[in-house]
Amino acid sequence: MRLQNRVDPFGRLHAIEARGKLTGNRGIIHDPETKGLTGRSWATKAWIICTCDWKGRRRDVWGRNGPDGGVGWTELFFLDEVTALAAGHRPCFFCRRAAATAFRDAFAKGNGLGSVSAPQMDARLHAERFLSSRAPSRSVSLENLPDGAMIEAGEVVFTRRDGQWLRWSFEGYRHGVPQGRARLVTPPSSVATLRAGYKPLWSDGR
Repeated sequence: MRLQNRVDPFGRLHAIEARGKLTGNRGIIHDPETKGLTGRSWATKAWIICTCDWKGRRRDVWGRNGPDGGVGWTELFFLDEVTALAAGHRPCFFCRRAAATAFRDAFAKGNGLGSVSAPQMDARLHAERFLSSRAPSRSVSLENLPDGAMIEAGEVVFTRRDGQWLRWSFEGYRHGVPQGRARLVTPPSSVATLRAGYKPLWSDGR
């Protein structure tokens, strides 16, 4: 059974074969008996990005992984961290502490804050995510976007790396050039974080 657990840059969930480099969650949004979605897109404002390899632990994906046979959390999968950031997730302080700390520091710097807590980041991101916000479409200039920020143009998602535009898919990236009007996909607060120096993990591991 193919689970609906692959995340696109807008935060939507798909049942496809392609797997990802990172996992993460938004709380419990699955039924472990049917291994289907409950109808909710999130159960918490803390949308996190986790490593797929943590101290050798194994999980029954969308099963019962919580204490004493509880549901646990709903495993989601991303092509890479660039995709996860676009969807509105942030690094996990438990399994990716170094990345989470670097993200928090760059988030504060990029957004003009003296300091910021995880709940404060979550609240701000929740107001900016395509899936959870009711913000109007965000038109954007293609000039001066930091590497790793994602845009949509002509119903295609692009990002930039080392000065080159890349076209996103669940399988990876290939070169392409945005055409027509562009709108920002990555939440503005995360774009500011990237601009302040945060280096996300790409699908090739760099």
